[in-house]
Amino acid sequence: MSEQNKTLEYDDSAAVEFIHNYLPQNLKDKFPDDTLYYILDLICEFYEENDYLSEDDEEKEERELIAFIVQQSKKDAIGAFLPEDILMVLRAEDAYMNTLDNQEI
Repeated sequence: MSEQNKTLEYDDSAAVEFIHNYLPQNLKDKFPDDTLYYILDLICEFYEENDYLSEDDEEKEERELIAFIVQQSKKDAIGAFLPEDILMVLRAEDAYMNTLDNQEI
């Protein structure tokens, strides 16, 4: 029986490790693993609360996601992050997602 090609599943631990390695050195200390797990949870929360599954306005979606993460992080006393730093984390998470799309098991 031949196995069909499958894309790898999202793994939070692998994502955090990938993101941490992807970030520039000056952001590695600012975003320890626990903070990255928190941000990944916020990304999921954002998409659960907002219906952004279309690609109509990706820039607007990204701005709103960044604002949401910055606001929630400050509110939850996780940290006062700069939008451009959160953008780097989002770029790293997107790069991780692309690795999943490009790999097969």
